Amino acid sequence: MSKEKLYLSERTKIKTNAIRAVYDREAIVKIIDESFLCHLGFTLNNQPFVIPVCYGRDQDKIFFHGAKSSRIFNALRSGTEICAAISIVDGIVLARSAFNHTINYRSVVIFGKAYELTNPAEKTNALKIITEHIIPGRWNDVRKPSEKELHATSLFSLEVNEASAKVRSGPPLDYEEDLGLEVWAGVLPLKIINDEPVADIPLKGKIYGEDHVPEYVKNYKQRSSKTFVKGK
Repeated sequence: MSKEKLYLSERTKIKTNAIRAVYDREAIVKIIDESFLCHLGFTLNNQPFVIPVCYGRDQDKIFFHGAKSSRIFNALRSGTEICAAISIVDGIVLARSAFNHTINYRSVVIFGKAYELTNPAEKTNALKIITEHIIPGRWNDVRKPSEKELHATSLFSLEVNEASAKVRSGPPLDYEEDLGLEVWAGVLPLKIINDEPVADIPLKGKIYGEDHVPEYVKNYKQRSSKTFVKGK
């Protein structure tokens, strides 16, 4: 990943609650790496759309894929500008007043044009990046994409260059006159946790049973990017 500063534009400059703005590339990348779902916003024929997609990151780019005939990829091929939004909710902030309730979160917004991958080797590598981003270790176990599957799949990359993050952490910010109210206030932390793996039925031969769940599934642990604290 490039160590140069991200491009700060009018689109990425945080104007509301600017104390929560994060422009540090390393911090932004950590948020990107912790999540695996982003929402792509674009406009087609004067109609706005927002589509959720899974993604993976490698160096300065995120990669995403989908059906070749889908509306979003037809729009991307025309060179339309897009906005990718990635969000992580860390907690519900319960204030003494209804007005000051909020959420602790980390979010990233990326602007730019996405570029289609057409070379089969590049497409296969992008699918590997996405797969390994979601669950590291999986790619080596599975059947690789066939020529027919690659042909039916569109893969695009978006450079993480024109981007910014916004982070809210910490306790509620109540008005001083509300501090004496007999109302419980504080933070209810939230996080994604994985439950016990549920095997597909039927599994074939020796891989059936709890003893044969792959280590990368049994020991899966979501990455955490909460290595910094930002504005309230």
